Amino acid sequence: MASAFDQFCKDTQKVLKDHKGREGRKMVQLNLEKLLNSPEFVEAECGLDAKPGIRTIYRDKETGFNVLVHVYKDGKKGPPHDHGHSWAVYGQAMEWTDMTLWKRKDDGTRAGFADLEKLETFRLTPGKAGIFEVGEIHSIHFPDGARFVRVTGTDLDAIPTNRFNHEEQSVNVGSRL
Repeated sequence: MASAFDQFCKDTQKVLKDHKGREGRKMVQLNLEKLLNSPEFVEAECGLDAKPGIRTIYRDKETGFNVLVHVYKDGKKGPPHDHGHSWAVYGQAMEWTDMTLWKRKDDGTRAGFADLEKLETFRLTPGKAGIFEVGEIHSIHFPDGARFVRVTGTDLDAIPTNRFNHEEQSVNVGSRL
């Protein structure tokens, strides 16, 4: 019998081959929520003994999706950012993460300038996942001890992404946060 994680990777690969676009990503979200309800997976990858940091635990050679585990000792309030031309599905394993969605109000033609408007904030709790489509701007805030799993459409280290500073109305191109 395959482990919950092996089954997740197999199912996600099939979903992404068969269902392009939002429908496929919604299925990835549901699969991730199922995985996060596996005590064995959560303990093995996100448990109290897990080393703090961000680890890539799977890269799919056929579809390009990546699975990363985020383990944090200290809480963080990250800046608004996007994932470039990739999508992402965040799934909470321990504690919570507040996700804030932002809208860019300017047209993006001024280099280094961005005018953002806060749209809404929602909270991910253990076992729940949220989808961020290509180009969607969001920021995250979580407490000490938070742990989550992130599935991305590609290796974010290999593509340009945008990091925004709302107060300074600026944007910088970089790579994964």
